[in-house]
Amino acid sequence: MTESHSAQPSRSKRAIAAALLATTIFAGGGGWLAARGFSQDAMAQTIQPIQPSAPMQSFADLVQRVRPAVVNIATTEKAPPQMQQRMPNFPPGSPFEEFFKQFFDQQQRGPRHALGSGFLISSDGYIVTNNHVVKGATKIEVTMSDGTTYPAEVKGTDPKTDVALLKIDAKKELPHVVFGDSEKARIGDWVVAVGNPFGLGGSVTAGIISASGREINAGPYDNFLQIDAPINPGNSGGPVFNQRGEVIGISSAIYTPSGGNVGIGFAIPSKLASHIVEQLKSSGKVERGWLGVQMQPMTDTLAKAVGRPNDKGVIVSMVTPDSPAERGGVKQGDVIIGINGDTIEQPRDLALAVADLKAGDKAKLQVWRNGKEQTLNVTIGSQPADQTASAGEESSDDKVGLALAPLTPELRGQLGLESQVSGVVVADVVSGSRAEESGVHQGDVIVQVAGEKVSSPDQVASKIRSARRAKKEAVTLLVLRGGTTYYLALPLA
Repeated sequence: MTESHSAQPSRSKRAIAAALLATTIFAGGGGWLAARGFSQDAMAQTIQPIQPSAPMQSFADLVQRVRPAVVNIATTEKAPPQMQQRMPNFPPGSPFEEFFKQFFDQQQRGPRHALGSGFLISSDGYIVTNNHVVKGATKIEVTMSDGTTYPAEVKGTDPKTDVALLKIDAKKELPHVVFGDSEKARIGDWVVAVGNPFGLGGSVTAGIISASGREINAGPYDNFLQIDAPINPGNSGGPVFNQRGEVIGISSAIYTPSGGNVGIGFAIPSKLASHIVEQLKSSGKVERGWLGVQMQPMTDTLAKAVGRPNDKGVIVSMVTPDSPAERGGVKQGDVIIGINGDTIEQPRDLALAVADLKAGDKAKLQVWRNGKEQTLNVTIGSQPADQTASAGEESSDDKVGLALAPLTPELRGQLGLESQVSGVVVADVVSGSRAEESGVHQGDVIVQVAGEKVSSPDQVASKIRSARRAKKEAVTLLVLRGGTTYYLALPLA
């Protein structure tokens, strides 16, 4: 008997069960996967956008035009290592013994098969889908709307945005669709999703754009469209069309407490996907700009501590040595509030803006330093492997209860610190104090207070008292924790 499971890793810090939409079936099952849209390619069989003169009474004409370009994708992959674990030991005759025996035996029988969706973006057979649809696949088959099946090869993937590009050789020109501009899509606009939910290929659903700019913790460049067109496991990689028949999104995840659709789906916007696809098509990989900072969100308390009138922007908690940021004059403690004229309100804004630049591009950073704004000229670098601009911990706010100790050689050894590190060790944090609620932990090393280095408990206490006398509402603490530095705001009022 074939047992079907949906891949549903938790993706959201708000406990959203944002499930990836590929359907997995163990040995004995079969299936499809749907891919995604590609770049604008003016060839003979390009499906031309339509111009609705009034709100559509039916989507039939649109679907008839675009459906031939939507494909089903079936993958085969080896059983992952976790499928090869030994069965737990249960007492003989336990009901769990028989249940787990059947479960483990089934998973040991052979390779797994996964289902998803995709779409052709050029007449010569390039297909877009999700990375999680084809990840780990040893065999990929694409089935067209007319039932014709072709083997496919992966031309490139980008796990950070969950985009993958495939290629089939049909030896003929194929119908294909084009990317539209997701930036012009408005909340409330009608959209149509086409895909392969639960292996039911060629399924069409309609709905509206419910929201944009959604962050679901799927990756460092989250910027999803939220749609209420029903999408389910197997829709992964399928296109989301506007009323012109242009691809403005790629189905990627759903909010699902139960595993099925509840009207909240997430699609990768075409503005992001089209750039990724172009790079994958030309070079098989994605190159992103790199600044070289570790950053964390601003809070009201941090804003008061650095003299900002609001909590917009990101505070630089660490500058990577010999990085574009360091060479451009960015300093620890700077608050980045803009880049090339665009406002930066949160870490994701900066991560997306920098990633969209290329190595060698010039960028003007607007920063807040020492109570005033200034502009820094930075030459963007090429992102090293597995490097992204990351958001540090967000500190909470509210009462001072610190027990401090000097950083002795013994403590330095216990904490695994290098000899050049200087600071003051937090020996204890009083429960319910401002220090605790601001995020200071026992074992933290306080490196700076109010932007000045400290090397003894007396220095820390003195600088906190000075800030109080100056009637500051909060003071910044730069702490070293687990090899990473963080800015915390210690409330004083």
